[in-house]
Amino acid sequence: MKQIGHLLKALFSRRWWWVTVLVVIMMIVLARLGFWQLERLEQRRAKNAILSAALAASPLDLDGATLPEDLSSLKDRQVTATGEYDLERQIILIVQNWQGRAGVHLITPLILADGDTAVLVDRGWIPEADNNPAGHAKYRSQGPVTIEGFVSLSQALAREVVSEVKVPQKEWYRVDVAAIEQQMPYELLPFYILQAPEGNGELPFRSEPQIDLSEGSHLGYAFQWFIFSLGLGIGYVLYVGKTLKEKDST
Repeated sequence: MKQIGHLLKALFSRRWWWVTVLVVIMMIVLARLGFWQLERLEQRRAKNAILSAALAASPLDLDGATLPEDLSSLKDRQVTATGEYDLERQIILIVQNWQGRAGVHLITPLILADGDTAVLVDRGWIPEADNNPAGHAKYRSQGPVTIEGFVSLSQALAREVVSEVKVPQKEWYRVDVAAIEQQMPYELLPFYILQAPEGNGELPFRSEPQIDLSEGSHLGYAFQWFIFSLGLGIGYVLYVGKTLKEKDST
């Protein structure tokens, strides 16, 4: 006990007090990083719960459906939609690949039953060689159709200002629904549909969304930060104790 009291007194002595304060501050910062990782873990668990509920829900029929204010709850939700493709206003998502092959995705407005609303549909990948009017014609779909797919959120850049589009743009690097809507004569739903694969092995090629329900590395990172914090404190105390012993032995 006497040695412990001597050590505590030394830690806050004139020689060591400022180092002690600095070490304590660093320990608090490291521990706070650990708690931050735990907070991120809880956030991820909450998102996973929402996603799991969306995956377990029955397909949502977009015909007359009431959409929630928080569209993130719809991400990857299975949906069905009935309407007619507006092939004249189809756009191309460029610089896409399929198993290492260059190509594009066909993004086509599907006009819903009311005639005033449409939803963009990613109909799948085609090779670069077909990225021309004759090639696009191979994949035309006439008349009313009913499709199944998954909700994908708009790919707008953060804080991007959507300006009025005067000349319709055929080629896009991302599916920015709000920007694309500016060149459409009707309202678009605020997300697009990734059309489900049909299993026939024919073009356009489609894939289901890659869904990750893991908890990530947040828990492991949290333990690391807590260990760093504790290790710093223990290492500092041992160092001061060793210094005192060396001083007493001289």
